[in-house]
This record gives sequence, structure tokens and C-alpha cells, in this order.
Amino acid sequence: QVQLVESGGGLVQTGASLRLSCGASGRTSSSCAMAWFRQAPGKEREFVARISWRGSNEYYADSAKGRFTISRDNAKNTVYLQMNSLKPEDTAVYYCAARYYSGSTEISDYTYWGQGTQVTVSS
Repeated sequence: QVQLVESGGGLVQTGASLRLSCGASGRTSSSCAMAWFRQAPGKEREFVARISWRGSNEYYADSAKGRFTISRDNAKNTVYLQMNSLKPEDTAVYYCAARYYSGSTEISDYTYWGQGTQVTVSS
């Protein structure tokens, strides 16, 4: 069992930066591929970024490329999402997700989810 807790969301202006954190607990959490998803009001949850369990492989949605960076510190059991140049369309609840071993961009492939953290970008 893996438990995930996100933090770092907030209200910022267009162009600002935020860093989200996802703390993981559980005996084998460092063996999990991790990802960030987001869900805007009235829209379906969508993939943002993922990172392999070793942190050696990353993959981003087109909307995140060049602005967001996912990273992890296995010693701290924490995954981060650095978000720069934020836009109003980035407003959403951001969720951390985990699955054992290989990463994926599919919501249904992830076993463990956090409760989400709200990011609001004002224009």
C-alpha cells in the first residue's frame, strides 16, 4: 500500500511559478513510477507528467513541455512538479499518482492517488 499527499498549490498570477510536492509513504514507494495529473472544472482528468522509479526517465504532456519539470528524491520519498510561466488554463486540481515499476500516461494504469491540491492562476 502506498499513501500519497500533495502540497504546494495556491493562487498565483499569470507568469508565476509554483512547485508542487507529493510525499509518498509505504514500504516500496521508491519502486513506483510517479505521475502528475490534473482536472479542471468541468473537464476530465488529464495527464501532465510522469517519472520513472529511478528518476532517469521523464515524459510530459504537450501542454507541460518547456514549462513544467517533474523530479523525485527517493531518499525523501517525494516527487515534485516545478511549474513555471503559469497560465490561466493551468488552473486545476493537481493529483499525484503512483504505480509499481513502469510509467504510463493512462489514468487507469495508476493504482494509488493523492487527494489533490488546487492550483489557480489568475489573469
